[in-house]
Amino acid sequence: MGTTPRKHTAAFKAKVVLDLFKEIETIPQLCTKYQIHPTQARRWKEEAITGLTMTFTTKPNRDQVEQEQLVAELYQRIGELNVQLDWLKKKTGLTPGP
Repeated sequence: MGTTPRKHTAAFKAKVVLDLFKEIETIPQLCTKYQIHPTQARRWKEEAITGLTMTFTTKPNRDQVEQEQLVAELYQRIGELNVQLDWLKKKTGLTPGP
């Protein structure tokens, strides 16, 4: 019967990749130390480099930030209008007051 593949946590992968970036030990030495295959280590390193590249190349989504601010302002305005409506209903006698 075949063995099931091991599941590595993100913290473990990050630790391995950081050691790969430091280049204190060779890839085979690190793979022996962490008991992983060299191909897996190289794949994780490539993914980390891609992730870093994306971090510095993508700009914050200004449209999304503006949308969130607009929604917050609209909810605030709705609250103000509800308070005004309740006050007018109370003053006109449409709802019984306390």
